[in-house]
Amino acid sequence: MVLTTEAATASSAIQQIGLAAGVIWHILDNQGPQPISKLVKQADAPRDVVMQALGWLAHEEKIEILEQKRSRIVVLR
Repeated sequence: MVLTTEAATASSAIQQIGLAAGVIWHILDNQGPQPISKLVKQADAPRDVVMQALGWLAHEEKIEILEQKRSRIVVLR
């Protein structure tokens, strides 16, 4: 099977999101609840990849995102 450039890019993007999700999970496991803005800095990944990783983790019910006055806090479930 030959991967097209588009399929290879999609696969690479999914891998990046998965890796970022793992990094985020470990940050939360080691450091506890974190604001999204801190996770973006600590994950050392582009903001859009971090946001997609958070969506993945939320969909898988691994995290919860709590609304606060001026920020959103991410916690492990």
